[in-house]
This record gives sequence, structure tokens and C-alpha cells, in this order.
Amino acid sequence: MTIPSGPVPIEGGGAPLEGPHGPIGVLVCGHGSRNRLAVEEFASLARQLQHGMGRVPVEYGYLEFARPILRDGLESLRRRGVSHVLAIPAMLFAAGHAKNDIPSVLNTYAAETGLRIDYGRELGVDRRMIQAAGARIRACLDRADNQDRAAGRDPVPIDQTLLVVVGRGSSDPDANSNVAKVTRLLVEGFGFGWGETVYSGVTFPLVEPGLRHVVKLGYRRIVVFPYFLFSGVLVSRIVQHSQRVADDHPELQILQASYLGDHPEVLATFRERVEDVLRGDTDMNCSLCKYRAQVLGFETEVGAPQHSHHHHVEGLVESCTLCERECTGACQEDGVPLPGGQASHDHDHDHDHDHDHDHDHDHGPGHGQGHQHGSDHQHGSDHHHTPYPHADHPLGPRTLRQPPSST
Repeated sequence: MTIPSGPVPIEGGGAPLEGPHGPIGVLVCGHGSRNRLAVEEFASLARQLQHGMGRVPVEYGYLEFARPILRDGLESLRRRGVSHVLAIPAMLFAAGHAKNDIPSVLNTYAAETGLRIDYGRELGVDRRMIQAAGARIRACLDRADNQDRAAGRDPVPIDQTLLVVVGRGSSDPDANSNVAKVTRLLVEGFGFGWGETVYSGVTFPLVEPGLRHVVKLGYRRIVVFPYFLFSGVLVSRIVQHSQRVADDHPELQILQASYLGDHPEVLATFRERVEDVLRGDTDMNCSLCKYRAQVLGFETEVGAPQHSHHHHVEGLVESCTLCERECTGACQEDGVPLPGGQASHDHDHDHDHDHDHDHDHDHGPGHGQGHQHGSDHQHGSDHHHTPYPHADHPLGPRTLRQPPSST
């Protein structure tokens, strides 16, 4: 079964497309943020996805810190006549949010209402996503080359350029390893002289200590590329920490590439994930999943119960007011302080506390099997976070609690 292409108004445009289980609708499942620009970007992506989905209604929802929440999106689809929801996690890689938190909410709602919900897989390491990443990097290189020519300099050759890809960072080694795979595909695709992978939180190496190691390799130019879908405090932190290193090394070109955003290939990947659900092709990678297999160093986490921790901030819509739209990181301990001493504000608008929010619970025996993606919904007092075993790594999260370093 193929979803027809062609625009349709978000409201109306005929009856939803019929599938074997009744009228079909799509729910795009996001994390949510107190950063207004990030929320606007996510909503814009959902609207663009609706434009290309023909008679398939598209709604979206968040786990926390923004509305509509996931349940709101599901209710909207039911009001539009949908009886079969294809839920797509708007996540680059499958860690705790995609494996635990979102399925827990969907399973609870399906049990309460009888609505059929089939759960798709994350965007993942995908040819289209690599094309989108390559376009952002190419635009960054072209700008730098044009500036060099305008200044009468020869552009730095690609083999004298080092690529640093920055991932979100998770306590799930499978998700972290996928960022490294993206790095290698981009390095070989462009022919960069070298490539390194760093992370913005939870794991190691973090951006600043990672870059301080990278500059010792002797490359003339470094491209820092945030492999992120949307803006927010973490992207701002990447820029700030990269600038610290650049300030200490004026002899180097340290360039900032843009995050992925709503690149056409990103939208095409979302549409492909919907097609995957209709075909029944929704398997995530179980062979290296720490909840299903004895992954080196994470053996104690096999079989942990699945549940979501987001109920305490679900639907919270208090936006951060320290920044206009783009996040400056002013609320971060290591961010840019605002005049007037307001930097003590510490609600952390992307909910990026330096413990992991990719929580460590089982994604259930139905992992990769539609809406039966686990069924344990425990919210009692025994809910706890499995400690990340490398939280005190000298290049990891503890560096965020220290004053900026300089070498």
C-alpha cells in the first residue's frame, strides 16, 4: 500500500485514506522543549509533512515541556475519523525516548481507548539523512571557501580539513555508536583529512574537551557539525564551547555548520518511515540494544521494566523568557550570562540536565512490532534512573560542572 502524494489542506480535504484497519492517520512524536524556536521548528516540520501526505491526516505531540502532548495529538486524529494511527518517533536514533517513553504513552492510550497504534522506527542511519547532513556541511564549506577567495586567500583543501560531528549523547551505547557511523560516512563521502565524534551531554567526549584534543592533530580547518534536528540549548552550547576553543586557537579556521532542520531529505525520511509502518517494516536494532542483549559494560540493564518518566512535566508550557527565540544558553551554568545577573535561572529549557533523559528501561518483548512495543507501565516509587557507568569520565559530563578550561 502506497501513500499518495500531493498537497491537502491540514483541515479537511476529504475522508482519511482507508487501510486494512480503517482510516489511517500519522502522529509525529517529539520530545518537547521550553525553547520557543525549537517548538516552532518542530511544528513547521509537521505541517510540511502534512502537505506531502495526501489524504493521510498528520498530527504531532510532545513528551514534555510543550503542547500538544502526545495524547492531544491522538485525540485530534480520532476526531478526524482516524481508527489506525501510525506513530513515528521524531528521533535521530533509538535510545530511551524512542524505546521506552513514547511507547509507554502510546500503549497506555491504546489500552484505554482501543485505538490501534502501530509504532514506527526512528530516522536512523539512512541514506537520505546523510544527504541532508552533507548539504549542511557543503553549505558551510562553500561559505568559508568564498570568504577565503574574497580575502585573496586560497581555500583550505578538503584533506587539510577535519570534520567533528556532534551527537546528542545518551546512556545507550547503541545510539552513541550510530553517531560515529554517521561521522565515518560523511568523512569518506567528502574525503576529509580526519573525522571525530563528540557529544553534547551524558556521554564522552563532550564538545570542548573533544575539540581541545582534536586541535592537536594539526589540521588547518575544523568543521563542527551538530547532528541535531532542531535548535535549542544543546545546539547553542555546541556553538559556545566551539567558540571557546576557537578563541584559544586563532591560527585555525573553526567553522560552524547548521543543524539538519527541515531539509527536504529529512522530510522524505519521515515519509519513508510512514511507508515502513504500512509495510510492517518497523524493526529497530535489537542485536546491540542494551535492554535486550548483554552489551559490554551495560549487562545489568537487560530486562528492566518499560515506563515513561515524563508524566511530571507532560504538557508544561512555561516557555523560557531569558531569550527571544533562539536559545543563547543563558540559563546554563556554562552558558552566556545575561546582564543583570539573571544567569541563575536554572530550569534548563531543553530539559537537558546532565543526567540522561534517555532512560534505561526495557522496550518490551514486542520491540519493533508495532504498538506492542512493551506493556509495563509502572510509575510507582521504585522508578529510578540506572546510573550511567561513565558519568565521571574526565572528558564527559562532569566537565560541564567545571569552569571553562583553556590550553
